[in-house]
Amino acid sequence: MAQAEAALVRHYRRLVRLAYLALPADRDRHSRVLAAHAAVQRALPTRWTLRKEWPRRDDPDHRDDAGHSDNVTNPDHATNPDHGNHRNDASHQDGRTHRNDPAATGTTDPVYAALRLRVLRAALRPRPATRLLAPRVWGLRLFTPHGGEEDAELDHALAALDAPSRTAFALRTVEGLNAEQAAAVLRQAGVAQPLEAVAAAAGVASGPDPESPAFDPCAVRVQPTDLLRRRRTLTAALTVGVLGLTTTAAMLGGSGSGSGSGSAATARPASAPPPPGAVDPTRLLRVAPDAWQHTARIDFSVWPARGDRREDGALLGRALTAWARPGPRTRAEPGTDAAPPAEAPHLLFAGTVDGSGVVVLYDGRRIARYTDGQEGGLDLARADDSDVTTAGAVAVRRQGPAVRYLLAPWVESAETRRIDQPDAPARPLDHPDGLTAPAPGGGLADCQGATVLQLHSSPVIAEKHAFLLADLGGVLPAHLTYTPPPDRTPSDRPQPDRSPSAPSAPSAQAPREATGQDALLAWARAGCAVPDGKPGVKRLNLWTFAVQPLPQNAGSASWVCLRADRWNGDGSAASAVVLPAVRGAQRTGGGPGRACSRFEQDTVASTWWRSPQGTEYLLAAGSRRVTRLTVKGPDWSADRAVPDRVLAVERPARAAVQVEALLDNGARIGPPH
Repeated sequence: MAQAEAALVRHYRRLVRLAYLALPADRDRHSRVLAAHAAVQRALPTRWTLRKEWPRRDDPDHRDDAGHSDNVTNPDHATNPDHGNHRNDASHQDGRTHRNDPAATGTTDPVYAALRLRVLRAALRPRPATRLLAPRVWGLRLFTPHGGEEDAELDHALAALDAPSRTAFALRTVEGLNAEQAAAVLRQAGVAQPLEAVAAAAGVASGPDPESPAFDPCAVRVQPTDLLRRRRTLTAALTVGVLGLTTTAAMLGGSGSGSGSGSAATARPASAPPPPGAVDPTRLLRVAPDAWQHTARIDFSVWPARGDRREDGALLGRALTAWARPGPRTRAEPGTDAAPPAEAPHLLFAGTVDGSGVVVLYDGRRIARYTDGQEGGLDLARADDSDVTTAGAVAVRRQGPAVRYLLAPWVESAETRRIDQPDAPARPLDHPDGLTAPAPGGGLADCQGATVLQLHSSPVIAEKHAFLLADLGGVLPAHLTYTPPPDRTPSDRPQPDRSPSAPSAPSAQAPREATGQDALLAWARAGCAVPDGKPGVKRLNLWTFAVQPLPQNAGSASWVCLRADRWNGDGSAASAVVLPAVRGAQRTGGGPGRACSRFEQDTVASTWWRSPQGTEYLLAAGSRRVTRLTVKGPDWSADRAVPDRVLAVERPARAAVQVEALLDNGARIGPPH
């Protein structure tokens, strides 16, 4: 028994990988991971089978299937379970296959071979009772991470094989056995036609990368199940919990199995949602058409199912299968996990759009848009922590520069407007049953011609609430907001960190919808300076942090900071200046980070400007808490108090400069970069 325990500890990861590849393909990844671990943990012999089934290493006459002797040259491997686990050898640490490892070649250690045989027998012929005795995890889903396209293609190829063929594939690629040795192991495991299984496995072009986590049940990701659903089912689960515990204890009492952690207390309730990877359209979640009117949670979870094909089981099945088995046509936006849903998805739309079937699903974290046909596929986008604006629309179909949107059920009216024409009236956009007519798409990088959506919420949500959404080429458009310049009225709030002699900073302004005339004018001038105009952006805010009168009565300059916040929490900012008689905005700095956000509200920027009379000036401006500006050139400097937070320095020629701002609390900052 000590020899078996040592071999299991040493080769646990390899054995679990073998079981995972051999298990039936109809299991979702969570159940498959747990079943693979259960098969290995139950591979140790009992006292009844130890004598008659288990090989003895001290038997000099025992030989393996390839005709090699089983003599062990290093007995420490069999008697010390820790031996090899502390060696600086990757083959013993992560289960990789190496030619110098006897467990990965035909000269198999007989104890390891017996363990492997028991694991393969359990994986080849799983019984319903083994699922009951498998480890259980309450409130969490475990799944192997998705790899690249090659891993996805291999996963599809393995799913098409039967269990013996998958087992043969694992023996060839993970164990490194040749065809004859793999067939011999299959024959011992009870496979009726081992040669046919080996031949079928040979049809798979390539084996899994030994380092790929996509086929390693010991390298799993963890995510919670639907917390709200679990709370709703908790009362029912507790009602039957005592009876279930009593019944299970009677059935399993005295088993002594180390995998008995799967008691009724952690068993899946009968009303629980289907496991990840389920492809049954009848289990899709649907809500009532007026659900959004009776809840304070306004996001994608209260969207009703719409579209003329929402009862088309074949179309829904193809969409679910595409999500359950990601492949080459699965496209995930940056920061979006391509894993199958952990719970039954929520159906938002299924219909024919411009001649193609389209399905939109939501799993509480992501929007999945499936498009039928050869040119279609599955597009995934982050959608967690959405609200009345960021859950206002989904791009369901693109044809050239035109986009069709599915609007939220609380959108009462929709319009389009040109970002570069703030004075032009918005144009109505038809949206029968929430699906809009084709609207011009395109990002904001081009200040000329970019079109945005202007949506008006129902009075049930908020009276006269309008907001703008901008298409950035992804599944979800970005929400546009605007922060006006700081209020010139001094704030009455106490400022404990400010010295008594420091001037009082103007009051900060909060971001607001970018539908007012001042916001539209600002976006028309500076919108093309957005720091990130790619898919995956949740919100774009334009903040006017200073207004500077220009020398020689040349008008005024507006200093802005544009912030892009992505759905995954990343963000970036860009400072820019809008000068008179200049089209668009001139970027002055920026980069990734949290600059110009509510967590970093102080900023400073500078630029060179030539007056209409030809004089060169260095312009600098800071946000509301800036009290002093310092500028250093190659052979000159300027250091001045700036009660109005702006500075203009006349110089004969342009040069590289350094700008620094002093805040009212004594801190010093530089431009964002």
